[in-house]
Amino acid sequence: MRDPYIGREVAGQFRIVERIGSGGMGAVYKAEQPEMGRFVAIKILHSRYASRPDIVARFRREARAMSQLSHPNTARVFLYGQLEDGACYFVMEYLEGKNLAQCIRSEGPFPLERVVRIMGRVCEALDEAHRMGIIHRDLKPENIFLTTQGGIPDFPKVLDFGLAKVSEQQLRPTSLVLTRQGMIFGTPEFMSPEQAKGENIDHRSDIYSLAVIAYELLTGKLPFDAKHSLEYLQKHIREPPIPISVRLPDREWPKGLWEVLAKALAKQPEDRFESAGAFGKALEEVLEGVPAGQERSLGTSGRSPEPEALEHGTIPDLHEIPQPSQEPPKAPVPRIAWVVFGIGAFLAVVAVAALIFTWMLLRQGAS
Repeated sequence: MRDPYIGREVAGQFRIVERIGSGGMGAVYKAEQPEMGRFVAIKILHSRYASRPDIVARFRREARAMSQLSHPNTARVFLYGQLEDGACYFVMEYLEGKNLAQCIRSEGPFPLERVVRIMGRVCEALDEAHRMGIIHRDLKPENIFLTTQGGIPDFPKVLDFGLAKVSEQQLRPTSLVLTRQGMIFGTPEFMSPEQAKGENIDHRSDIYSLAVIAYELLTGKLPFDAKHSLEYLQKHIREPPIPISVRLPDREWPKGLWEVLAKALAKQPEDRFESAGAFGKALEEVLEGVPAGQERSLGTSGRSPEPEALEHGTIPDLHEIPQPSQEPPKAPVPRIAWVVFGIGAFLAVVAVAALIFTWMLLRQGAS
C-alpha cells in the first residue's frame, strides 16, 4: 500500500519524497525544499491521535523544546504545523549517518578517545537544554545520531525530546503538563534511580543516563545484568553498577575512569556531577592523563564495522519499553510481583473458606 504522504506538499515549500522511519505514533519522512536547495526531515504524528490532547501536547512540546535550542549538537527544528487531515508535524534538519545503537552493534566498543569526543559534545548540548530548564528524560544510544558536519566526522546530534520535561518558566499558560509524580516514562535500561521510582527529577537524571550510555560505548554492555525491564528498574534503584574492570577484566583501563563513571552513576542525584558539562570535562581529564600511544589500545574490539541500513527518526510508542537482547542470570522477583502474588493467595484462601462454610451450612440443614 502506497504511503499517502509520499509526494505531498507541506506548508507550500516542502515535498515529501520518502519515508525514513516509523513507529506506533507516526513516521519521519525525507522531504526536499527546492527553494533552499536542501533536504529536511518531517516528523508527522498519526492523524488518529489528533483527538488525543495528551499526545498532541507531547508532540508540540518536543517541537517547541527543540526549536528553542541552538547548540550545533542538538537537531534543529524549523517549523511546526498541522496538516489538512488533522495530523501534527514539525520540520527538522535532515541527517545522514547512524545512531549510537547501530554503531555499537556493528563496531563493538569504542576507543576511549572516541567516546570522550562524542560524549563531550553531547554533554555540551545537554548543558544548554538544562540551563533553559529542559530535561530530556529519554537519553539512550538510539537518540544520539552520528553524522558528518562541516567535514567533522562522528558529529553527534541529540534527538527526540518527545519526553522532555520542561520547567514552569518554559511553559506557556495554556500548556498541558503531561508528567506528574508517580508516573514512569522513558527507557528502563537508561533510567536514573529517581526516574525509575517515578519521583520528580531534575537535570541530574540526564547525567545518570549519559553515564550509562558512556559505559555501553566503552564496554559494549550495560552496567547491570538483567533479563527484563522491571529487573533493570530494580537494579538502577538498589544495586551498584558493575565496575568496568569486572565487566571486561582483560582490558586495560586508564586511572580515574571508573571513578568518573561511578560518580555519574551515583544513586543519589546530589552525589553526581553538578552539570552535564562537568561530567564531560571529567572524562576529558581522564583522557589527558593517558600516556601517548596507549589510548589506541583502550576500548577497541578488534571487529571490523559492518554496513547497516539508515534508521533515523523512529518514533517509539508512549509506553513502549524495548527488551534487552542479552540473556544474563535470572534476577530476584520485583516487589510488585510479590504484592500481586500475596493478594492472589489471600483471595484464594477467602474463597476456600467460603466454600467450607457453605458446605457446613448445607450439612446442618440436611441434618
